[in-house]
Amino acid sequence: DTSVDILQPDVSHCGGLSELRRIASMAEAYDVAIAPHCPLGPIALAACMQFALSTQSFAIQEMSLGIHYNTEAGEHDITNYIKDSSVWDVKDGYVEALPGVGLGIEVDEEEVRKVAQTAQPWLNKGFIGPDGAIREW
Repeated sequence: DTSVDILQPDVSHCGGLSELRRIASMAEAYDVAIAPHCPLGPIALAACMQFALSTQSFAIQEMSLGIHYNTEAGEHDITNYIKDSSVWDVKDGYVEALPGVGLGIEVDEEEVRKVAQTAQPWLNKGFIGPDGAIREW
């Protein structure tokens, strides 16, 4: 059955890197590629990048740099919360392997604490359209 060509599990919602690896292993048995879903921040993206570097069935990685829900937050984006934002620089459609230890990034804890003092909770825009139909946000 070839009803699925690519799976898009989210590392932040599927149970972390270990569960993402299990999903990829099961998918690989059926020749199904993995393209991790990552609409969240730099820690989730760094985890996805490490997964990508170690997974044969990896296909492509999305990143939320400049995406609508980040720009709605004003001046904050995925580059604000790490000490070296150049790790997300895209060159010819690619991002280099992360150079640091662990997940490969260093979180700017001072910036996180500063933003957390005034940040408003992000509310899901909902899955119900104006016509009452269920939709993606």
